[in-house]
Amino acid sequence: MQALQILNSTFVPLPIENVDTDQIIPARFLKATTRDGFGKNLFRDWRYADDDVAKPKPDFVLNQSQYAGDILVAGKNFGCGSSREHAAWALLDYGFKAVISSFFADIFKNNALNNGVLPVTVSDQFLQAIFALNVTDTLTINVAEQTITIDATGLQENFELNPYKKTCLLNGYDDIDFLISQKAAIEQYELENG
Repeated sequence: MQALQILNSTFVPLPIENVDTDQIIPARFLKATTRDGFGKNLFRDWRYADDDVAKPKPDFVLNQSQYAGDILVAGKNFGCGSSREHAAWALLDYGFKAVISSFFADIFKNNALNNGVLPVTVSDQFLQAIFALNVTDTLTINVAEQTITIDATGLQENFELNPYKKTCLLNGYDDIDFLISQKAAIEQYELENG
């Protein structure tokens, strides 16, 4: 995984509530055994007419060139539905490093964190303030300080983050990398406690 410490970026607004994992990555695309290539099917049924990539729906946000960035801002209850880890894979493969919402489904939140995508939970008011911004406005997410800032106004909120997952994000660790990083401490413990 890549380390994520400070993220400053424009964002892609998706002001839709109750986005479930089947909308994020439809079940028919879950046949791959590696994490690569899922981004091309992110929001597939919303992005393309008649499931044809040659027919992008011009009104869908990912098909509008004015929207870009490493951050997806979504409506309340993002990632509900089935527990498929592929939803996090699709977001990451598309290029998103963080998703902001006022509520995440727990399983999605954990899958995102396990794959290096930061789910940032903000208040409903802060979420609406983001949706009211211009397309060129940026957001800054500071993982160490657990803050998100609207750069144009300075409005800031703190967000919760599990301390273990915070360490992993800051260092680019998955669970195995974290254990390897503790090798010296483990060996020292074994020496001292036989």
